[in-house]
Amino acid sequence: LFMDYEFTSVLDLKAHIKPALDSKVKEMQRKNIKYVNQDDIFEYLRNNVWPLKNNLTLYNIVDDILNTNNEVFCDYVVNKKKKN
Repeated sequence: LFMDYEFTSVLDLKAHIKPALDSKVKEMQRKNIKYVNQDDIFEYLRNNVWPLKNNLTLYNIVDDILNTNNEVFCDYVVNKKKKN
């Protein structure tokens, strides 16, 4: 799945992409979206986007974090909270 770097675990991957997750959360907070956090973004992409891609690289992962529409993340979080 992650071709350009061997990650030993999901936590290892998450540690490597933390700056991108931080950046996306800060961007959303500047737009007054305060209820989406790093875990929400990571979980959405891990479960809904990345399994659909082949030869996923670290660049692709970071690109998905930074460029996925904020509304997509918001909808995911709202729907997740409705189910709980």
